[in-house]
Amino acid sequence: MPVKIRLQRHGKKGKPFYSIVAADARAKRDGKFLEKLGTYNPNTNPATIELNVDGAVKWLQNGAQPTDTARAILSYKGAMLKNHLAGGVRKGALTEEQAEAKFTAWLEEKAGKVTAKEEGLAKASADAKAKALEAEKAVNEARANAAKEAQAALEAEKAAAEAEAAATEEGAEETTEENTAE
Repeated sequence: MPVKIRLQRHGKKGKPFYSIVAADARAKRDGKFLEKLGTYNPNTNPATIELNVDGAVKWLQNGAQPTDTARAILSYKGAMLKNHLAGGVRKGALTEEQAEAKFTAWLEEKAGKVTAKEEGLAKASADAKAKALEAEKAVNEARANAAKEAQAALEAEKAAAEAEAAATEEGAEETTEENTAE
């Protein structure tokens, strides 16, 4: 029975969530599987991957063929490296301790890279928020200045209208005084 390590799609439209499974190659994509090896969530940044590395290595050693995407995920989590090192141990090129030391060193290096990427994303997000806040402050300041100018113009208009009204009243009083004098 040919076995494949592949992804089973779950989740809703536009929000995929995958299970990493070992399944008979003739089974449906989301159908019957032999063993669930982990999960893959591409909706987060960076993508969340949970994988049973030892289970995946066991299936790889038994001849299971990963699909392209599953191979990339297995490689990212170190299952392909662990399988390669296990082959070296079987052939006598390495001891079990040397293989385990190489694998743990690789895992530590990979964890450092992932942490650096997460910190970079967090910093970029914080910078974007700070830039948006500065832009919003500038817009609010411009809006406040425009409101002050409009208020000053309105007050000047009122003062001019009052002065004009006072002048027309004085002119009207003078004409009434002239009319009464005649």
